[in-house]
This record gives sequence, structure tokens and C-alpha cells, in this order.
Amino acid sequence: MTDRALAREAMEVAESIALRAGWIVLDLLDRRRTIERKRSAVDLVTDADRRSETFVVAELERRFPDHAIVAEEGGGHDARTPYRWHIDPVDGTSNYAHGYPIFCVSIALCENDRPIAGVVRAPALGETFKAHRGGGAYLNERRIGVSEVATLADALVATGFPYYRRERAKELLALAGEFMQRTTGIRRAGAAAWDLANVACGRLDAFWEEGLSSWDVAAGSLIIEEAGGRVSDYQGAPLDLYGPSIVATNGRLH
Repeated sequence: MTDRALAREAMEVAESIALRAGWIVLDLLDRRRTIERKRSAVDLVTDADRRSETFVVAELERRFPDHAIVAEEGGGHDARTPYRWHIDPVDGTSNYAHGYPIFCVSIALCENDRPIAGVVRAPALGETFKAHRGGGAYLNERRIGVSEVATLADALVATGFPYYRRERAKELLALAGEFMQRTTGIRRAGAAAWDLANVACGRLDAFWEEGLSSWDVAAGSLIIEEAGGRVSDYQGAPLDLYGPSIVATNGRLH
């Protein structure tokens, strides 16, 4: 059974850290940014990613020294514990690198790979989404819930494309085209944590993507569940943070 007190404390600490990491990221936004490529031509990393991650990891290690930490840019450490933090210091790096304001700091604590606390901070937009297991979901202290849309024909949905999208462009675009014909519309923000948060607050009705990592989805998936939605893989099984796909809806669409 999840320790509710620990989950709440973790959420509050993560919120404070995400706010300050957001300041770091915003401070660097208007400066000359150092941009590098990682695994592919479309997989970018900036100095803001590294500085944000260094700060977040250091703060979590100070507050929760016995917890394991996994972070996108390789920071953190492993430990023999059921508690593991998942950090994306800048979700939406390509957006950030171009000065496009849709990017987030995403922080989640998992117990035995099940999210129990999560925060998604969009610093350029001044929005903080947060939840802890059993405590509901919030946007800037206002409790939020998923939409009531019950049919795809009325739904506004979102997706993203994996880093290997060039190899599977036809297949990915065909799937998007199918949803384009069956829904009100499709959005592609370029930051999975942001998309998930928007499903949680009812701005979007559904989201799907493949090829994401645990730090992309851990916080957002919990926020959706606490807002009354449903998160699974493409086959409808419970979400595996390390699995190949995610579908998130208001719980009425799947």
C-alpha cells in the first residue's frame, strides 16, 4: 500500500524543485543556446537540459538520499529501493531549442514502477500540473478533471512522433490520417508530458504515441489517472513505463 504521506511530500518537493528548474530553463531561453544532437538528427539536447537536470538531481538526492533516480541526460543513480524518481529536465527540447514555448520540466516518483507523485511544470506558460496517488489532480492549485467527450467524432486528440519517425513515416502518418478523419482534430505539441497534462485538465480528450521513455510519461500518466482518465498501452493493458506505447484518454474513449 502506498504511503500517502510520502506521496504527498514527494509531490510538494517535486513541485518546488520543478518551479526552480523552470527558472533555470527560462533564464537560458533568451541567451545563445548550445544545441547538440544525440542519437539522431532530430534528438536534441541543450545546455538547459543539462543544467536543469543537474539541479533537479542534486535537490532530490539531498531530500531523498535513499531513493534511486533516473534522468534523461544520464544523471542520477541506482539503488536497492522500491522508490525511483523519473526526470525529464526539458520535455520538448526541440521546441525549446527553437524558442517555441511548449516545453516542460517533468518529475515523478514511482513505487515499484507505479507512479505515486508527479509534477509537470510549463515555465513559459506559468502552469504547474501535479498529483499524488489518491489525492486528485491540480493545475495551479485548482482541482482538474478530464473531459466528458464520449465519441471520437467529438474528440480533440494529440499525438507525437518518435525519434525513428523517418524510418516509419508512412505508417505513422497513415495512423494519424485515420484519426484525422474520425475526430474533430489532431494536435502535435512536441512535448508528451504537456499533452498528457492537457488530457488531464480536459483541453484534450485523448493522446497516443510510441517510443517514449519513462521520464516522458510517469508524471503525466498519474495526473491523468487522478483526474479521472485512463492510461494504457496500445493493446489496452496497464501502462508499462518502459513499454513501447501509450494511449491516454478521458476514460470514455477507451
